[in-house]
Amino acid sequence: MGDAFAGKVVIITGGASLIGVETIRQLLDSGASVVACDTESNAHHLTGLGWGEQVVVIPGDVADDAYLARVVDSAATNFGGVDMLVTAAAIFADPGVLATQEDWQRILDVNVVSVARLINLCAPHMKDRGGGSVVIVSSISGYRSQPGRVLYPTTKAALLGLSRNCAQALAADRIRVNTVLPGWTWSRNIERRYGSRERADAFAAEFQYWGRMADPKEIADAIFFLLSERASFITGAELNVDGGYLGAGPEATGQASEKVPVTWSP
Repeated sequence: MGDAFAGKVVIITGGASLIGVETIRQLLDSGASVVACDTESNAHHLTGLGWGEQVVVIPGDVADDAYLARVVDSAATNFGGVDMLVTAAAIFADPGVLATQEDWQRILDVNVVSVARLINLCAPHMKDRGGGSVVIVSSISGYRSQPGRVLYPTTKAALLGLSRNCAQALAADRIRVNTVLPGWTWSRNIERRYGSRERADAFAAEFQYWGRMADPKEIADAIFFLLSERASFITGAELNVDGGYLGAGPEATGQASEKVPVTWSP
């Protein structure tokens, strides 16, 4: 991918996810240095890949403000500053309407508050370096209700508002803030739930025009684009990478019509 990001320093949370790993790979191929964050239990997915000196992996909890400060300090100490931020950390578990106050606080802290805090901590570094770019990974869930789920979609909707408002607030410092909204995407969570890519694709085919789930690389491609100078006039935007999911109406990709065929008369 050339050296489009040569000298750039990127912080990424949720770095051990399949989307995170692919995003790191693309950034490194373009010359960036990366500080990758994920939980203690997931960090091994990163440390075992042999990234080299251009990646620093810092395990921890993004709900811990001291941890976030340590991550930003590490970027400054190891690589000289912060140019870009990608936030992909998320809790997917969702107790729905039975959620306790503790459940709500935890998922809000991880899925939303950590993003706001990291933007706050990174913005001065970006300003000092002449500007920067933030990409928030939200979800199609931010626009749709989902059976049995309340907390996760609510937090993903909150990220859309956070992105729009931060884009305006940071524009004077030449910091762009955008959001990527993945549709159903192949992940470790999906693999645990459906067992195989074939089975997962069969499910996703009812909601995404391409008849399959997204590959993690396809989401990473969108993140890479929004970080890059090719998106220099894009801020406060939402990029759907969903195979048509959000564009579909209540008939999805035609299942209702197939179940109850209609013969049109001239």
